[in-house]
Amino acid sequence: MKTIDIIKGIHPGKIVERELKKRNINQRQFALSIGEHPQTLGAIIKGNRRMNVDLSLKMEEKLELEEGFLMTLQVFYDIKEAKKDSTYKPDLSRLRKVTFWDTTFDKIDWKQNRVAVIKRVFSRGTEMEQEEIIRFYGKEVVDKVKLLKHQL
Repeated sequence: MKTIDIIKGIHPGKIVERELKKRNINQRQFALSIGEHPQTLGAIIKGNRRMNVDLSLKMEEKLELEEGFLMTLQVFYDIKEAKKDSTYKPDLSRLRKVTFWDTTFDKIDWKQNRVAVIKRVFSRGTEMEQEEIIRFYGKEVVDKVKLLKHQL
């Protein structure tokens, strides 16, 4: 398993904080050394502010991290946060209501009922519906649910 898979969804500020502690570097001094306000770095470390490209490049260079690493973490974090939003749902134009014939389609809680949705789509759905469910929930989640189904 790659490191990125392990830390996916963690705010990049937490990784910066860990790196600074590991190297015994003072946050304030680090911020000043890369030409940033200490308050900006503090807000990022607390997860109250998003990482931006300019800042990530400065931090990555100073901490000798792979270029793009912190921004990649920010994107995965943003995705995780977006999925917490109750309005987040699959592209309904790619799903047929008939697949969910016994349910009020417009009232499906896509997060709460993900196991049932995945099982339904993979037992009765079309290839397009299956692709949408994989895109929406992620291959890893779908594979776990499908594995569960085979163990029952």
